[in-house]
Amino acid sequence: MALSQNYNEEHLYSIALRKCTLIGDINFKKLVNQIGSAKAVWETPRNILSKIEGIGTKTLSELGSKDQLLFAEKELKFCEKNNIEILLRHLGQYPTLLDDCEDAPAILYQKGEMGINAKSVSIVGTRHVTAYGKEFVKEFVKTLSTHKSITVSGLALGADTEVHEQSLIGNIPTIAVLAHGFHTLYPSKNRVLSEKILENGGLLLSEFNSSQKPDRENFIQRNRIVAGLSEATIVVESAFGGGSMSTATFANGYNREVYALPGKITDKYSQGCNQLIAQNKANIISTIPDLIENLGFGNNRKEEELFPKEELFSLSPAQQEIVMMIQSQPNISLDDLCELLKIPSYQLLGILLELELMNVVHSTSSRQYKIRKLN
Repeated sequence: MALSQNYNEEHLYSIALRKCTLIGDINFKKLVNQIGSAKAVWETPRNILSKIEGIGTKTLSELGSKDQLLFAEKELKFCEKNNIEILLRHLGQYPTLLDDCEDAPAILYQKGEMGINAKSVSIVGTRHVTAYGKEFVKEFVKTLSTHKSITVSGLALGADTEVHEQSLIGNIPTIAVLAHGFHTLYPSKNRVLSEKILENGGLLLSEFNSSQKPDRENFIQRNRIVAGLSEATIVVESAFGGGSMSTATFANGYNREVYALPGKITDKYSQGCNQLIAQNKANIISTIPDLIENLGFGNNRKEEELFPKEELFSLSPAQQEIVMMIQSQPNISLDDLCELLKIPSYQLLGILLELELMNVVHSTSSRQYKIRKLN
């Protein structure tokens, strides 16, 4: 096959090698690291390759197959016709964060060109995103737009769609990671959205070749890339068994930060987030300014409520009394508050937690309290 200037023999043999049923990403990496290149692996006798630790003769059963090589040739033609770039991990063509993941894919197919190098944030959530989740995404991404940033999500309906759409509104480049090859687009409702992502300087990424459909297991596999592309993953809303929980699990496994938006314990699509927080698998999101600062973007805005355009609460008499006391004595300790207000510590702590979640009161690590924002 005559290769175009966009691809070389290493692309061809990498696709053929990865197409072998028992040569997954881990085995691909072992073989290439030992032998030097995908082309060299393809041409090395099986009896030599089988001596590599963890590589048996069964794993190599399809190596050298004309069918796999023919598929690779067709794949290169497909990619050339559709302006798809092929990235090879073993040639150092991945972002550092993704390359640091042990189970990163051997091959990535990419559509689009991203002209900036910025901090990326992965944001995921349920397909059944509520008004609460949508409002959070809207306000968070709006704040991100004042910083040099990139968003990452999975192009699914619901929270993912909201992330990509709000990124376009805020003129933030966004990366959509697909769970299938570029021969199709799932969900079809987001085809126009995918085109707008590319027009706005974003990317479509997939580890799947053009023979792979959006099968159920592909979505979980896709989620490790979503987690691997960023230093932090934010879970907006999720039920206990939602797909976003797997993204959080991957992020934890990569020693990346995870943040979750808390919600009512009676709300089905907050239960997964609450569980992540309760099990110390995610940091709680209390305010958007705090989240921005924790993500390393810095905070150049005045402290504000989680959803600044709405008055979400009014203080109870007990809350007002505590706020007035803290206002009169900034950085007051918990013990001093208990003594002055004549309230038991267990009761006072509950009210203080409410005020912290409302973003009225801020506590230091030494349990001192000050006013953050008054209504």
